Amino acid sequence: MNTSSLYDIYLQYPHICTDSRKATEDSIFFALKGDNNDGNKYAEQALQKCPYAIVDNPDVVKDDRFILVDDVLETLQRLATYHRKRLGLPIIAITGTNGKTTTKELVAKVLSKKFNVCYTQGNLNNHIGVPLTLLSMTKDHNFGVVEMGASHPGEIAKLCKIAAPDFGIITNVGRAHLEGFGSFNAVKETKAELYRYLHDNDGLAFVNYDNETLEDMNPPHSVVYYGTKTFTHCQGRITDSKLFLAIDWAPSDEIITDEIGVKNNSDYHIQTHLIGSYNFENVLAAVCVGNNFGISAADIKNAIEEYAPSNSRSQLIKTAKGNIVLADDYNANPSSMEAALTNFGQIELPNKTLVLGDMLELGSASSREHAVVVGLIEKLGFKNVYLVGSNYSNVSDAHKYNCYSNVEELIKQFESSNIKNASILVKGSHGMHMEKVIPVL
Repeated sequence: MNTSSLYDIYLQYPHICTDSRKATEDSIFFALKGDNNDGNKYAEQALQKCPYAIVDNPDVVKDDRFILVDDVLETLQRLATYHRKRLGLPIIAITGTNGKTTTKELVAKVLSKKFNVCYTQGNLNNHIGVPLTLLSMTKDHNFGVVEMGASHPGEIAKLCKIAAPDFGIITNVGRAHLEGFGSFNAVKETKAELYRYLHDNDGLAFVNYDNETLEDMNPPHSVVYYGTKTFTHCQGRITDSKLFLAIDWAPSDEIITDEIGVKNNSDYHIQTHLIGSYNFENVLAAVCVGNNFGISAADIKNAIEEYAPSNSRSQLIKTAKGNIVLADDYNANPSSMEAALTNFGQIELPNKTLVLGDMLELGSASSREHAVVVGLIEKLGFKNVYLVGSNYSNVSDAHKYNCYSNVEELIKQFESSNIKNASILVKGSHGMHMEKVIPVL
């Protein structure tokens, strides 16, 4: 079946299902293959609830409700691109090593003050998630915000081909997924694929002018800059980061000064619910996007101040035991770990405690990068430290701290020691499941 014919079916049943248990009467089941499961095996089960199943194994086809294609994933991607082009709405793509999900959330909140926005839900930012995001857009939406993640060279270029963004942000470039990329330069090259796509398709990039690496990656000709410099299109500064981040900002025709602020106008002062000075760039990117699309300073302020993280990214949790937990445990890499530790060291909180899980997917750089983190812990003077995972345990200097093989061992420790009235940073790669420790803190 060609994409045009499949699209006619999609318009009748405009919900995409990749889990047979969640099939509905107005959905189409796509039998995707995973590392451990083959969706073709569940197509018949899905058809008990939905009208069509897209499959690529001829052995499972029993009637015309099974639509046989060469490759289910490629079919999903082609359908998403076909749909995106027919909707024709503007789309901004957001990628980067750190901060892309927070930036995506903030940009979507700001743009929602003026537009009906469809944006990436959760962390659906890969070769499957991006098509699903596009296919969740309808003619009622008039702006799309698409997060793009990558762990191998070429992946951002492929996602750009699928989503065809008009605008883009690279939040930053750091040392992550080195196992898949092979080197930091390969990370840079892959993230820069967004810039190259925008360049080749007359798109516009929002660029952090303070980040020299981004400028070296050759942004497209059409650029809107944000940063701390007065000659950027959108200038900002941190006014408070003792716990929750606060900033002042100004558009290009204003100047922030220590004496008068921005025309003494409170609309240009934003008190966020985000922890950490490292979120400054994420917030300012969202401010810059909103300002570029004609959203008022008051609406930008309200949008960002209304946003409270609930996704284990810069999230503050007060527990029944009197602990303050800074949950930043959705993911971790050397760049984000350094930023989180440095910021936690600067925050004025009592009885600081570190609960850190391994940083995964670092390949041959893993031992070195974990040793760097242990050295930073010592340099910053943290005393109450709990390290989880074999990568930390293999660092010789780590044994002056509390080391555990897995999070379950740590949970037993906290259940017996009953830690109270502490300020605790919890961070680690998603695969370490550090979120499991929070209920016992």
